[in-house]
Amino acid sequence: MTNRQILQAMSGLMAGMFVAILAGTVVANALPTIIADLGASQSSYTWVVTAELLAMTATVPLWGKLSDLFNKKLLLQLSLGMFVVGSLLAGFSHGVELLIFSRVVQGIGAGGLTALAQVVMAAIIPPRRLGKYAGIFGAVFAIGTVAGPLVGGVLVDTSWLGWRWCFFIGVPFALLAIALLQRTLRLPTVVRREAKIDFLGAFLIVAGVCALLIWVTLAGNEFDWASWQTAALTGAGVLLLVAAVFVEARTAEPVIPLGIFRNRTVTLTTVASLLVGVAMFGGTVFLSQYFQVSLGKSPTVAGLMSLPMILGLLVSSTVAGQLISKSGVWKRYLVAGAVIMTVGLGLLSTIEADTSFTLLSVYMAVLGIGVGMLMQNLVLAAQNDVPASELGAATSVLSFFRSMGGTIGTSVLGAVLANRVASEMTKGLDAAGIPSGGDGGGESSVPDMSTLPEPVRQIVEHAYGVATADLFLIATPCALLALLTVVFIKEKPLKTTSGMERLAEEAGATTATDKTAVGS
Repeated sequence: MTNRQILQAMSGLMAGMFVAILAGTVVANALPTIIADLGASQSSYTWVVTAELLAMTATVPLWGKLSDLFNKKLLLQLSLGMFVVGSLLAGFSHGVELLIFSRVVQGIGAGGLTALAQVVMAAIIPPRRLGKYAGIFGAVFAIGTVAGPLVGGVLVDTSWLGWRWCFFIGVPFALLAIALLQRTLRLPTVVRREAKIDFLGAFLIVAGVCALLIWVTLAGNEFDWASWQTAALTGAGVLLLVAAVFVEARTAEPVIPLGIFRNRTVTLTTVASLLVGVAMFGGTVFLSQYFQVSLGKSPTVAGLMSLPMILGLLVSSTVAGQLISKSGVWKRYLVAGAVIMTVGLGLLSTIEADTSFTLLSVYMAVLGIGVGMLMQNLVLAAQNDVPASELGAATSVLSFFRSMGGTIGTSVLGAVLANRVASEMTKGLDAAGIPSGGDGGGESSVPDMSTLPEPVRQIVEHAYGVATADLFLIATPCALLALLTVVFIKEKPLKTTSGMERLAEEAGATTATDKTAVGS
């Protein structure tokens, strides 16, 4: 395919990815307002974020496997349709329970977009040329991430619109993506009559992952870490996943082919993706809350304050992609990205309620540069080292573990934040001689800063500043482990044929082998 044909085919993919990114980022600056408006708690704040990540995480492997068996374009359009349904439900929510359910539906759709967009890219673009187009996707990612908080902030601050439009605004983009995919994406239909979906394996994987993630989310808030609920959820999760491994090892069409983990590159990039998810998503998802609660900024200003990190990500992903396509060398960018990401998280662990925006900008830019060099190129390294018939499975496995890392990071660090905020507020209120009404632990409601008297306001700002810095401090060792993992990945030359071409070659080689066997 020529560059023009590839860009035309990618237009619908980019629109779809923009929608998936917008779903998460447009809500970021609106969440404090949404949670306060619905009268919900800090754990509900975490659940609104976690619900989408959990649903996306649990369904990514299934979407990836389906892409190896059925029409990829139809699956993409189906995932976009689910996103539309979830967005409409979220926009009409009048209680936090329906909002969380709608985020689950959005997450299932986002899981399809996350897995399938990268699978389709690998199918039509050779790894040697993929870096350049991955850079374009990085730009779309950056634009969506920048535009989302800004648009969300403006919608919340505009009295005649409000936070509900943060969900409605993604619907026309999703419908546009469906239309563009129908018109521009042309993929050969490969009919596999023997294709079967491993429903039992899919159920066991989803149930096991959900049990563990629900435990991680609720432990420390709804019940103690050492409790019978913990034993029940972790025991059920482990048993379900052990059963899933047993089933996957014996079925003809496993959701996650266990054999791909014999590939050293796939295994190491999977571990690195998990750690990047914990460090990146777990640390940054609460930045918007820090801007608004601790620094006292409006939702619109909070959106603007995230620009340095996004610009760092945009520049580094685009430049690294171009350099990789030009030279064919990629490992140095993975290592450099992991080092820079670790440094960025370490710097952000020093922030306080009175940290200047200049310093914050530098720290966020450093983190963005590291993530931009690392995240997408981990997928490139894995896709380059697996057979074309396993592209969907390998890509979805990486997306699955990165999403799972993000969900674990968001859940665990959300619980840490809630408890640390409650502890710091109780300590500050007691020191000021103000009745706290708390015991220094558990969770507290997200405060409406505009209604607080000045002494209490300062205590709350300090509490959120200290708690947010602690989150980055906890995330830093995860980034360091990702660096150690990346160092052991073996660099291999990038292939010059696309996934479809490689699939045809593999099919031809199999046919030739069969004929030779019959002839002999």
